[in-house]
Amino acid sequence: MPSRYDLSRQALGELLADQPGYRVDQVWRGLYARGAALEDLTDVPATVRAALTEAAPPALSPLAESVSRRGDTVKWLWGIRDRLDGAEASDTSDRSAGLAIETVLMHYADRTTVCVSTQAGCAMACGFCATGQAGFARHLSVGEIVEQVARARQRAASGDRPRRVSNVVFMGMGEPFANYDRTWAAVERLHDDMGISARHLTLSTVGIVPGIRRLATEDLPVNLAVSLHAANDELREQLVPIDAHYPLAELQEACAGYLEAKGRRLSFEWALIDGVNDRPTDIRELAAYARPLRAHVNLIPLNPTPGYPVRGSGPERVRAFRDGLRALGVNATVRQNRGTDIDAACGQLRATHASDAVAGSAVTVAPPTTRAPARPDLSARAAARRDPPGRP
Repeated sequence: MPSRYDLSRQALGELLADQPGYRVDQVWRGLYARGAALEDLTDVPATVRAALTEAAPPALSPLAESVSRRGDTVKWLWGIRDRLDGAEASDTSDRSAGLAIETVLMHYADRTTVCVSTQAGCAMACGFCATGQAGFARHLSVGEIVEQVARARQRAASGDRPRRVSNVVFMGMGEPFANYDRTWAAVERLHDDMGISARHLTLSTVGIVPGIRRLATEDLPVNLAVSLHAANDELREQLVPIDAHYPLAELQEACAGYLEAKGRRLSFEWALIDGVNDRPTDIRELAAYARPLRAHVNLIPLNPTPGYPVRGSGPERVRAFRDGLRALGVNATVRQNRGTDIDAACGQLRATHASDAVAGSAVTVAPPTTRAPARPDLSARAAARRDPPGRP
């Protein structure tokens, strides 16, 4: 059974074949252009709304919601069905808690942003990421991705200070380019039907090179953010195991091709981990890597994650890293840490909600010494090296 936002306009028309011709446009505009919930489309007969609810129910079921103290960040944990296109979730899924994904709504002074998930879990095995620790369950459908934005938009428009969602970042659970076709179809739906500018849509990747190359051929000039975290292959392979298959030189070439094709600003995401990737040598390596690409560096103080023993860099270290990059000609900013009090880092709310199921699945990375760091022998990373996940 398709979910409500999985329906194409044609499929909606087939469900409403017994209705007047204008009804399809009425419902479609209500869900997308107006951003209303189906239940609130009072210009649509109640019998039609009830029939649509039965034929195409919502995909997301609320499991938990957290709101920051100031009310500027809201995070949802949604339950989803454990089958997609008739395929069972993998054995690594969290069966005891059901499949769950996260969405974050963030209000800033000049914009309102939704951070969406593209997969239930993630196969990239980045040890400092709570989602990576939990393993991969399955890809999300187009409707499951789009509905996250729709639900967040409805929440943003309510209350005493209505806000309009202006930006969407694909930086939640999962690797977008490992679920490329559905992710891109969701991008087109958000752009064409919800009216969100392509320049306000950002796709994030850990460095899936074929996905970056494919993105360069698409019509919409969306933004690209690469989760870099290290600028030498030895350290990066520890932090981001997919580097073993798509090393930095190949990644740099793909990013240069994207810039040439789209002319959009490239961003590098860099989670600062105390004593691991915040040293003077890291500054110099990152600057040398980022300058030829004219890349913006987004520095992210690492949120505490269960199972990862090292700490995020302290405020002074973060400022020193930023200033060091700027002194070397790199545009660098520090991301405002939003929602630490509500487990807003990717995967944390899910981990909190299902801590018993997640326990024992964590992986760790030892901080490097001044000599070449030893690569930890971890099953998740070993599997990622043997079989690179997420080839589009």
